[in-house]
Amino acid sequence: MRNKFIRTVRWKFIFVFILSVAFSAITVFLCYQLALLLIHNSTVRWVVHNIGSIPVMVVCGGILFLFFFFLLSQRIIRYLEEITQGLQEIAKGNLSYEIVAKSSDELGMVAETINTMTKQLKKSIEEERLAEKTKNELITGVSHDLRTPLTSILGYLELIENDRYKDEVEFRYYTNIAYDKALRLKKLIDDLFEYTSIHDKGPQLETQVINLNGLLKQLAEEFNPLLTKAGMTYRMMASSEKLSVQADGNQLVRAFENLISNAIRYGRDGKYVDIRLSMDGEEAVVQIINYGKPIPEKDLPRIFDRFYRAEKSRSSRSGGSGLGLAITKSIVEMNGGKITVESSRAQTVFETRFPLIS
Repeated sequence: MRNKFIRTVRWKFIFVFILSVAFSAITVFLCYQLALLLIHNSTVRWVVHNIGSIPVMVVCGGILFLFFFFLLSQRIIRYLEEITQGLQEIAKGNLSYEIVAKSSDELGMVAETINTMTKQLKKSIEEERLAEKTKNELITGVSHDLRTPLTSILGYLELIENDRYKDEVEFRYYTNIAYDKALRLKKLIDDLFEYTSIHDKGPQLETQVINLNGLLKQLAEEFNPLLTKAGMTYRMMASSEKLSVQADGNQLVRAFENLISNAIRYGRDGKYVDIRLSMDGEEAVVQIINYGKPIPEKDLPRIFDRFYRAEKSRSSRSGGSGLGLAITKSIVEMNGGKITVESSRAQTVFETRFPLIS
């Protein structure tokens, strides 16, 4: 603390002042001694007799003091100029400019504070640009995904409105297609509403102690009809020990429903959906595994982005809104968990981790 107090700008200027006085006094003293040796010189003798040695020493001392003070304080002044130049660069919009912190005094702290402020400002601008880009992409994605089923609905309704069908069978065929497209439109709107609700204001979580063993077992049983229809079965592999977490039960069910539905939709070729529940240290680990086609490696980093589809042609046909995994990730993170995905030719694993409670 004492060392820090001494290394302030105030004390540096005091030190410069003392050194300037000392150097000036030493120089004047040396000059006085030299003058004594040259006292027989006519010019020196005239100055001593007509002006006086003391006034000459005072004037020379003052001049020397200013010289040494400016000389010794040059480093501090130069650093101030560097900081000023850095601020001018930043004011021009060069947010990548960094002022070198050369000291631990107030000037060094000012430089570090300016650098921190610049980094935060740059980060804020980048986040704002990313938010604007995300908003534009969201609008584009919503427009595209809403327009496709809506166009089909309007097209078939127009055929019905203009009586352009042969018989009742064809009439029902048109209405069934329009109905299916309307259901897809409703699902997309519901998913979009849930996604924006989570990201804009966030749902009010009603957390409670959740027994993951029981929740996953019950959820898997509820998917039996859909699994049977897809020609698949589920395999449950759970720890015999009861694993409990603090979370919103309804939101957690929504997240695992998305993961299991996704495993059924894209893992039909593998015939099985494996649900594994285990404990890893202080975390409960849930793995939803399917054995269908792998997710391309280039798509893995963006698999949780909204409206991103690894298999765009099949996603549209299978009814995916492109929001399910984005909603799942948001729910898992809001409940204090983490979600990751790994995919290979052998299997695709969606893994979630939640802190255990005793």
